[in-house]
Amino acid sequence: MKKTILLTILLAVFASCSDSDTYEDIETPPTTPTNPTNPTTGVTYNKDVKSIIDANCVSCHSSGRSAAFRPLTTFAQVKAAVESAGLLGRIQLQSGQQGLMPQGGRMAQANIDLIVKWNTDGLKEN
Repeated sequence: MKKTILLTILLAVFASCSDSDTYEDIETPPTTPTNPTNPTTGVTYNKDVKSIIDANCVSCHSSGRSAAFRPLTTFAQVKAAVESAGLLGRIQLQSGQQGLMPQGGRMAQANIDLIVKWNTDGLKEN
């Protein structure tokens, strides 16, 4: 009787631990945005984009870094990078393409989509 109960518990634990995730599911970064936006108010730098830039870009693109890295620490700097289309082009490259930013790998698509929407919404600060 004890063996049956123990076996039932082990099977239940095993079944709850295994799921149908594939290797690709595990390797793919999350697609949820860092800061989900409210579609009725639009995307703004301070509310939605700043935390994405801070988490993905500032480690290389901060003041005092090499002149090869354009700083992205202020609203004006990030806005200028988006307006020049350089930032949007670089973050939308696919993994393995030369010039992809951030250098550590492509950020979540939901974060890229927020930055693109911020551009579409007029690059508002607040």
